[in-house]
Amino acid sequence: MRLKSIKLAGFKSFVDPTVVNFPSNLGCVVGPNGCGKSNIIDAVRWVMGESSAKNLRGESMTDVIFNGSINRKPIGQASIELVFDNTDGTLAGEYGRFAEIAIKRRVTREGQSDYFLNGTKCRRRDITDIFLGTGLGPRSYSIIEQGMISRLIESKPEELRVFIEEAAGISKYKERRRETENRMRRTMENLERLTDLRDEMERQLDTLKRQAQAAERYAELKKEERVLTAQLQALQWKTLDQGVKKHEAAIRDLEVKLESIIAEQRSIDTDIEKNRQAHTAAMDSFNEVQARFYSLGGEITRIEQSIKHQQDRSRQLHEDLRQTEDDYQLAEQHLNSDNENILRWQEELEQVQPEMELAQASEEETSEALQIAEESMQGWQQQWDEFNQKAAEPRQRAEVQQSRIQQFELTLTRVQQRIEKLEEEKRGLIAVDVEEEIELLQEQQAELDMLLAESQENIEAQAETINAQRDKNSEDAQKLDGLKSQLQSLRGRQASLEALQQAALGRQSGAVSHWLNRHGLDSNARLAEQLKVANGWDKAVETVLGEHLQALSVEKLESVAELFSDLEKGSVSIVDQQALAANLDSGAGDTLLSKIDNNEAVSSLLAGVYVAEDLGAALAMRSRLAAHESIVTVDGLWLGSNWLRVAKDSDAQAGVLSRQQELEELSAKLALLDEQVDTLEADLDEGKMQLKQQELNRELAQQELQSVNKQHAELRSVLSGKLVKIEQISERRDRINTEIAESREQFTQEQEGLGEARMILSDAIESMEGDANERERLLAARDESRQALDQARQLARHNKDSAHQLAMRYQSLRAQLNSMTQNIERARTQVQQLEERRNSLKESIATADEPVEELKLQLEEQLEGRLIVEEELASERAKVSEFEQAIRQDEARRTQAEQQSQVIRSDLESQRVNAQGLQVSRRALEQQLIETQFDLETVLANMPEDASEASWREELDSVGRKIARLGNINMAAIDDYKSQSERKVYLDAQNDDLLEALQTLENAIAKIDKETRQRFKDTFDTVNASLQELFPKVFGGGTAYLEMTGDDLLDTGIAIMARPPGKRNSTIHLLSGGEKALTAIALVFSIFRLNPAPFCMLDEVDAPLDDANVGRYARLVKEMSKSVQFIYITHNKIAMEMADQLLGVTMHEPGVSRLVTVDVEKAAELAAM
Repeated sequence: MRLKSIKLAGFKSFVDPTVVNFPSNLGCVVGPNGCGKSNIIDAVRWVMGESSAKNLRGESMTDVIFNGSINRKPIGQASIELVFDNTDGTLAGEYGRFAEIAIKRRVTREGQSDYFLNGTKCRRRDITDIFLGTGLGPRSYSIIEQGMISRLIESKPEELRVFIEEAAGISKYKERRRETENRMRRTMENLERLTDLRDEMERQLDTLKRQAQAAERYAELKKEERVLTAQLQALQWKTLDQGVKKHEAAIRDLEVKLESIIAEQRSIDTDIEKNRQAHTAAMDSFNEVQARFYSLGGEITRIEQSIKHQQDRSRQLHEDLRQTEDDYQLAEQHLNSDNENILRWQEELEQVQPEMELAQASEEETSEALQIAEESMQGWQQQWDEFNQKAAEPRQRAEVQQSRIQQFELTLTRVQQRIEKLEEEKRGLIAVDVEEEIELLQEQQAELDMLLAESQENIEAQAETINAQRDKNSEDAQKLDGLKSQLQSLRGRQASLEALQQAALGRQSGAVSHWLNRHGLDSNARLAEQLKVANGWDKAVETVLGEHLQALSVEKLESVAELFSDLEKGSVSIVDQQALAANLDSGAGDTLLSKIDNNEAVSSLLAGVYVAEDLGAALAMRSRLAAHESIVTVDGLWLGSNWLRVAKDSDAQAGVLSRQQELEELSAKLALLDEQVDTLEADLDEGKMQLKQQELNRELAQQELQSVNKQHAELRSVLSGKLVKIEQISERRDRINTEIAESREQFTQEQEGLGEARMILSDAIESMEGDANERERLLAARDESRQALDQARQLARHNKDSAHQLAMRYQSLRAQLNSMTQNIERARTQVQQLEERRNSLKESIATADEPVEELKLQLEEQLEGRLIVEEELASERAKVSEFEQAIRQDEARRTQAEQQSQVIRSDLESQRVNAQGLQVSRRALEQQLIETQFDLETVLANMPEDASEASWREELDSVGRKIARLGNINMAAIDDYKSQSERKVYLDAQNDDLLEALQTLENAIAKIDKETRQRFKDTFDTVNASLQELFPKVFGGGTAYLEMTGDDLLDTGIAIMARPPGKRNSTIHLLSGGEKALTAIALVFSIFRLNPAPFCMLDEVDAPLDDANVGRYARLVKEMSKSVQFIYITHNKIAMEMADQLLGVTMHEPGVSRLVTVDVEKAAELAAM
């Protein structure tokens, strides 16, 4: 896989849509500083998921959007798209079938960031998951930005480990481990919450069981309380209705009183209006006289102010004249002084001008002499630079060769020691004993494999049995739930019918009920409970018998006759069973008695009552009826010879026989359902016991399987360790042989290099001896030229200072003369203006005193007129006061009438509020009766005449105390108990599942850790060996290796130890900038050798290197470009020449980057033509 192109739009300085194509494996981006080259690398990191704006050289993520320039406005969004060529199938899995993969990211000014994969919107995680283990990522070793080389080599051991992990492909394992740990944490939290729920539920089940038992008793008492509450509300309504009528009569009386007082107020208002009209006329006359009085006063005040103004103005004019005289004399003095100064400065200017001309001529002569001396010094400096450049070459050669000789000698010694150490290690590698142990372990492993298969088959068979039993238990539980639900519904229906039946049969609490309880008759059967009526004739029997259905059955009337004396109120019916049986009438087939099976109890009550199917048939039979006979229809229409009765369920006895029959049927159904529920509960308990035993058996089998698995894993671990040891011994022997051969070859090459370096050093020393005489001659010439230059500079500086001082004095005098001339002109103008103002002030003083006398005469006339008007004003004011007194008296009468009306209104409002409050309370009671489904008129009609609120409240309080003694009642306790029991079973199963899942997750983490350790160890060894190989190639010698800082392979850090040729230091922080850069390049390329990323981006990593090291770096990149695509930024010509394609980034327009692409081979062909 390789990067095919980058599409930029609105990203940083690339405002226009730009496509950067990479047709080859070596692409070089060039351009001046600040033109936007690094923005290309930022774009790749950003689209691959970089989430830190700081790492993109910004403060927020929206800083990547083009922010405008001098000629362009900011834009609203930025987008980057990377197109990868995947024809080699590097990316497998879901996207392996695509030849091209496009990854796009877009961000807007609002901060919304979107990712796209082959045009489909996706998550950031989807992008990062694709490149896990490939070496690509926003912060991976495949993208080396500016400054990253130094940060990489100086990073902490824990930070350096990240690059080795990415090369080993461990990042996907770490992600899986992190997800597994999160799932374990969530599972543990769920398990803790589940345990709390199960404990709490066990406590709740005990409580619900007790609550369900109290629910039925509570329902019975609430029904009785409801009826008593309705009757009490009806009594309260009756009392409120009487109070409302009383208040309405009082309101009518108060309204009559209020109307009479309002009539009196209207008469008073008429008198007040007449007096106000007269008062208004008097006020108009008074205002007219008062206006004349105020006008005269204003005129008097104006005249007095005019006199005072003329006097003040005369004083001011004299003061202004005196000030003007003083200013005129001062201006004359300043003008004379300025004329004297200008004459003195003109004489001094004529003396300075010749001196300044002579000084300028001397300055020009010394400047020419200084220029000649400087040219002479520059000529010497050029000769000196040429000599130094020529002499530096052999000296540099000598220094380089001395360093090489030292390095060669050290390398030869180290290589010889390395060969001897490898030979000794090779002799110690023997693996005979380990192979025998492996054969024994493999036999034990085969036996455990067979035992594992048998245990697994046993567990699977038990699982099938358990699932079948669970299905059966679940089916039985569902059936049991259905029966219990049906049973509960029928019991509710039975309770409702029994309550209605008891009310219909007169078994409610009251005086009669207390009388029956007192004499032990409350347990006697009612007549309605003994009758068996033919289907459809219930209505007819109820119509005829009526209240007799509530009659008590006794053996003899004589036994209860004496008991009626203490029955205070109410009514009761008694039926003598023996007497009725003795008077039993056979009955004809068309009588009502024939419709009753056990009709002994009602033979006398239904004697002479015939039946008919409908009203028409009954009317046809009516003519044949005797006086004591009657006919009843199926619908309950009862008629005699001259009468007809119609009943439409208007009383409590309606439907009592049908309810009795339904109650008997419900009792039979409930007995059958109870039997079925008991049977199912027994079957379900037996199934649960069997399931528990089967699960216990499975658990024992699983424990046995876990034990075998543990033995198998331990054996497999030991066997794997032995196999790895054999493999390591074999690989180590091969590596030792290879290293010995390479070391001997390196020893020969180092000896040849040592001889060559010594010859070059000898030639350089001879050249250095011949340059000593020439250096002495040049130094003597330098001293002569420097002395002449110093003398010329001192003379030129002295002449220049003199000429500058004279020129400054000349300019100063000229400026003073010009300024003084302007001051004299301004002074003359000021003197002329002051003289004109003096003459004007004298004329004004002469005319200022004339109008004062005339104004004093006018003042006397106005004072006499004001005295006359004052007398008229007093007369009008007296008239106005008389009318105001009359108005105040009328208003006092009106106020008294208003107070009386206010008292009546207050009483009237109070009566209305009280009446309204009673009406609201009355309507509230009516609404409460409607909401409880009671009719007010019906309740009042059925209420005993002697009923009172006190007795009903006492009865209601009694029922309330019974309810209170029951405490808090949960009416849904039965349903809650059942649902909570089912939930408890479900939670127990969930608890077992969570424990099993937790064990599975722990096993998964152990497996991930093992794989991670193995991969990290293999990768570390490979990268370390590759670094030891590349480092000498990059430096021309020296050694480097990686070292682990900890014992645990899961979190150990990695440190890099480097020793360039000719140096003893091994700490990386003591290396120079160039040495650090070369070491980092060697490390990165070592990683690339192991796990080549699809492409590598390098941003000016060659900046700290000299030309020789840049050449080594370029050759290494060229070699690795056969398998890895390189895109690098550089300012070095050597690195540019290596590229197959040059990408030029320019900024002709300020703030906007543009791209120019050049194919190096094609350009070379065109140049050759």
